[in-house]
Amino acid sequence: MKVKISRMEEEEAKITYQETGGMAIITIHRPQKRNALSQSMWKKLYDLAEKAVSNSKNRVLVLRGSGRQFTSGSDLYEFNELTVEEAEEAFVIMERTIAYFELLPMPTLCVINGPAMGAGLELALACDMRVGSENTKLGIPVGNLGITLNNRFAHRLVMLLGPSKTKELVYMGKVYDGTQAHQHGLLNELVDSETLDNHALNMASRIASQSPRSLLAIKRAVAESTESTPELWEGTSNFVDPEDFPEGVSAFVEKRKPNFNPR
Repeated sequence: MKVKISRMEEEEAKITYQETGGMAIITIHRPQKRNALSQSMWKKLYDLAEKAVSNSKNRVLVLRGSGRQFTSGSDLYEFNELTVEEAEEAFVIMERTIAYFELLPMPTLCVINGPAMGAGLELALACDMRVGSENTKLGIPVGNLGITLNNRFAHRLVMLLGPSKTKELVYMGKVYDGTQAHQHGLLNELVDSETLDNHALNMASRIASQSPRSLLAIKRAVAESTESTPELWEGTSNFVDPEDFPEGVSAFVEKRKPNFNPR
């Protein structure tokens, strides 16, 4: 079976793109940074998703991380070098990419064989289905960073967890393992890490064999039934707190507890 591959290099980072058997497969690879995504990588993800859609032979998109990682989210070391205004723009780039994955006119399957944290969790939740392993860890520890979740971010969590569990996840800084994530509905399937990739490809192959029009119709119908048809983010609220965000990111980089000022 012929496979076409293109690569993006950025220091030790790369994102690979493959097409095979009606599947477009995007893999995040930046092991030294736990697959953390820089601004240019978020843009590349957007471009590769567009590329997947442009080929009518692609019936399903598979998003995965290399090794025992999905992605730890946005690169906080990069954020530590940005002003608050620059950080806000970086979040806009990130959210537009996540929302675009949500809007893709084809089924999307996320393979999670490790941590999917923060924006990485949001990216995973933007996919239609998720399959994980015993290595899966899901969390959104924004309380340590001064990141302010807007309604699009919160909505993805609320749709699967409900309002109270969403607040609990963020308030307590919880991290779900694979079993907990499956129990809470964040994972559709939980399988052994040794068989995860093959299992995910079998799932994607089965999806690719279905009627594309039927699958697109159900994707749109589900969105409409929840009265939440996704739209690209238009800038209705900020992503970062101008005081807490710089302190939170500095504390992360300096490996210390953040010292937030009381309100």
